[in-house]
Amino acid sequence: MAGTTGSSTAATYEVDECRGVLRVYSDGSIVRSSKPSFDVPVHDDGSVLWKDVLFDQAHDLRLRLYKPASASASSAKLPIFYYIHGGGFCIGSRAWPNCQNYCFKLASELHAVVVSPDYRLAPENRLPAAIEDGYTAVKWLQAQALEASDAWLADVADFGRVFISGDSAGGNIAHNLAARLGAGAPELAPVVMRGYVLLAPFFGGTVWTKSEAEGPKDAFLNLELIDRFWRLSVPTGDTTDHPLVNPFGPSSLDLRPLDLDPILVVVGGADLLKDRAEEYATKLKAWGKKVEYVEFQGLQHGFFTIDPNSQDSKRLMLIIKRFMADNST
Repeated sequence: MAGTTGSSTAATYEVDECRGVLRVYSDGSIVRSSKPSFDVPVHDDGSVLWKDVLFDQAHDLRLRLYKPASASASSAKLPIFYYIHGGGFCIGSRAWPNCQNYCFKLASELHAVVVSPDYRLAPENRLPAAIEDGYTAVKWLQAQALEASDAWLADVADFGRVFISGDSAGGNIAHNLAARLGAGAPELAPVVMRGYVLLAPFFGGTVWTKSEAEGPKDAFLNLELIDRFWRLSVPTGDTTDHPLVNPFGPSSLDLRPLDLDPILVVVGGADLLKDRAEEYATKLKAWGKKVEYVEFQGLQHGFFTIDPNSQDSKRLMLIIKRFMADNST
């Protein structure tokens, strides 16, 4: 406290901090660093071409498009693979080097057009903002399919083979899009959705799971950080049983009657989110959905972007490639 005659004024102090990128202060002010939390070099060897596109003028949101340099109008059309970045709904960007490097690998190894959209971040924009922006990003693709005005994309992209993947918070967005759009996403015609890849999806709930409660305190994504991300991103006054956070919460959408596209759920065995991902896959499979669950023993949250050249990351890429091939017809 800073004392004054007849009154007192509280000094502003830091309330929340997320990986050195986001700082929230007691007076409500928010400071974001332009420096990413993953300060790694970008590995752009020219084998993948990319460019940025404005997809939501109202919110000044952009996405980054990638395609193999070898792709051309005379080649066979390529599937479209969305990669929605993670960051607890609070941090992250399509332009962060770890995201860009992973998208290079996805475009090259999946031989696909990769779409990596940004979305509004919390706490400035709490949920459902990020979910709505994910929806806007796929509606943007529908406009491209109808207009075919951008030859850079239209000449090489197969709008009839679209997959949506998301990493952590991006996996949550992917789930909510799957539930909203339904099998094939008929409202997006002529775009045809073929499947979803949920990479360590960021789900929550008011009751801790065993992996959350007993997971290592020094985990890359520990319980304190999980709680902080949710505290900053759930709608004001709500809890982590919010329908967009907990797929099986007391007021969540009943997924049993929904016709869903195939879903691949991937998680590390040492990830504190493991139990929620496994429960999600197990319940959907029991309800007759086409769901595949893959667990990488002993690995932590985000292993595939933290070490994209590891043997496990390479195995994951092959699993995604096979999932796409199995669901392309």
